[in-house]
Amino acid sequence: MYGFVAPSFTYGQPHISPEELYGTLFRDVQCSHIFSDSKTFADAIPLEDPVLIIERYHREKHLPEFNMDTFIRGHFRMPAHIVCDFVSDRSEPVSEHVGKLWSVLTRQPENQERGGSLIPLPYPYVVPGGRFREIYYWDSYFTMLGLKESGRAELIENMLNNFAYLVDTLGFIPTANRTYYLSRSQPPFFSLMVRLFSDMEGKKVLKKYLPQMQKEYDYWMDGGHEPGEPFTAHRRVVHLPDGVVLNRYWDDKATPRPESYGEDTDLAREASEAHGTAPDELYRHIRAAAESGWDFSSRWFADETDFTSIHTTDILPIDLNCLMYHLEKTIAEAYLLSDNRRMHLLYEEKARQRNIAIQTYFWDESRHYYMDYDFKKRNFTKAITIAGTFPLFFKLAPKPHSHYVRAYIRLNFLKSGGLLTTMVRTGQQWDAPNGWAPLQWIAYKGLRNYNFHRTANELSDEWLSLIEKEFRHSGKMLEKYNVSDTNLLAGGGEYEIQEGFGWTNGVYLRMKNRKR
Repeated sequence: MYGFVAPSFTYGQPHISPEELYGTLFRDVQCSHIFSDSKTFADAIPLEDPVLIIERYHREKHLPEFNMDTFIRGHFRMPAHIVCDFVSDRSEPVSEHVGKLWSVLTRQPENQERGGSLIPLPYPYVVPGGRFREIYYWDSYFTMLGLKESGRAELIENMLNNFAYLVDTLGFIPTANRTYYLSRSQPPFFSLMVRLFSDMEGKKVLKKYLPQMQKEYDYWMDGGHEPGEPFTAHRRVVHLPDGVVLNRYWDDKATPRPESYGEDTDLAREASEAHGTAPDELYRHIRAAAESGWDFSSRWFADETDFTSIHTTDILPIDLNCLMYHLEKTIAEAYLLSDNRRMHLLYEEKARQRNIAIQTYFWDESRHYYMDYDFKKRNFTKAITIAGTFPLFFKLAPKPHSHYVRAYIRLNFLKSGGLLTTMVRTGQQWDAPNGWAPLQWIAYKGLRNYNFHRTANELSDEWLSLIEKEFRHSGKMLEKYNVSDTNLLAGGGEYEIQEGFGWTNGVYLRMKNRKR
């Protein structure tokens, strides 16, 4: 079989997360809040052997003159933001600006520095920008849309090969190539990346990456091959009646996230005081929401106004299960191309069964919209979100359903700058008034799939105009945008708004070129 062969590549050290490597020192630094962003220290590089730094810390921390900030800055190199030094020309077309940004956002293969959290990769790759200095899983698909428009086929292949390498060495694709992300993934877009590249290079691409797609599928479906009691779960798999198996987000750890340590411990304290929630239970839900990419949103809250009511692992998400359907269909075709008819038919059947389950468990007949499903309560969640457009993107919605979804988009989500993510304002970044590039593309392509071209064109006109307006004003491509009031910046979240920005660049180019 024509397949991907991982290169010979040696790590400098085992994959040890910074909170495990530094122990008490890590926790003390993160709880001291000397950095406004907890990710700063998680990404810091020690200037000498970590063991020596730890010993020195324990010797000195009780001295009267000890200062945590001075100690840390004297023993670690702090990471820099990406793009902050890039000077843009606001008079040039946005497309030309994005073309220049690709080289700024591209990182070359690197060796892991002793004590650092970055996992080295064998090929060049594009990072989102700002505080995001590593390759992110689901971001990369939308970045690749723009790389294709820019004729950067080699870079797309390099990124695909990096993800294949991660699957082969780790067994899955983590959120990003950091040791503190090794307990969770992100929305499984790998099969869409393979499809994108196969559109450029031919069907042989499906055969090439079949082993990695199969491994990714096995990762997400761990525990799903054995019968289970209805409405019970194991890791990312949830068993339902009649042998139906669907997926949820999960994280194998139930501790504070190293990159958001202070924020998580503060929220756990608040949840314990308000509801008596056990910290490990809260941490698991937080981490699962982080795996979803929607960190954070009222979508995951039992009470849309209360972050401490987060219950992500109780929820079957509509978008995740549509992505799993696509993975099953792509694996099926790859097996057919490999002359393995038995496995082709097996995965075609898996996809067919999942399609039936998607219509059964996610279509809310009373609301006429695709909703997430709370398998603990055995009912739909309350959150009406733009994730309900994923069945249109994957051509899974029956025609009558598609008309209802289009009506929701026009009446509830479409604003003067593009699409809202949800309809509620909570202060969370994946809620109103914010709009995000990947979800604009999913909805836009979904509308076009069902020939709702007028609504699709309205959406792209508003979104492209907002990006161009902001670029003329600031010279920046942003991570997210305020689509309700286009004179204001987006807000919310655990960090300041980031610029760069991989997926915004990619969706902008793809959508702009489709308009020509």
